Amino acid sequence: MSAITPLIPRQPVPELEVPTVGGGTWRLSEQTPENFTLIVFFRGLHCPICSGYLKDLQRKLGDFAATGVEAIAISPDSQARAEKSVADWGLDELTMGYGLSLEKAREWGLYISTGRGPTSSGVEETRQFSEPGLFMVRPDGTLYFGSVQTMPFARPSFAEVLNAAKFVVEKDYPARGQVVDHLNPEGSATDWPSADYDPQ
Repeated sequence: MSAITPLIPRQPVPELEVPTVGGGTWRLSEQTPENFTLIVFFRGLHCPICSGYLKDLQRKLGDFAATGVEAIAISPDSQARAEKSVADWGLDELTMGYGLSLEKAREWGLYISTGRGPTSSGVEETRQFSEPGLFMVRPDGTLYFGSVQTMPFARPSFAEVLNAAKFVVEKDYPARGQVVDHLNPEGSATDWPSADYDPQ
């Protein structure tokens, strides 16, 4: 069984490097956003829900950029399938990465499915592919927010993610879910107002 790794807020995320449609290589370690890098893992060309989801992201790229958030969408697809996604879905403004290995997908805590033939779009699913995930990473390479799914449905709304990003930047709201070991919470960065904080 391949290991699936949950990522912990305030901890470094795994390195990530993918080729992009149009040429070049995108590396997480080279990104310099003002506030966050938004990484959107999607299933691939076969997924009609991904099409609408990424179109919505593209429409909001300017608003995200104004909030100090730079975005990329990444799938396990081949170059040819990724290029077809960009062309067919009209994603000429969104940075599109492809060729995500399933080993790397596991490092990021993503779930993996097996293909079951053509989807409602008429495109066949690949033999194996990763399910959706959305992550916001700070410029220092630590995780701020993460969401992974086993299904293509009911993903985080980009309108809500955008509003959340604006709020956390304005209020300097900390990343939550940072406790690594709940039996020894003092070993993680705590937010307690005082050492004896324990309301009943």
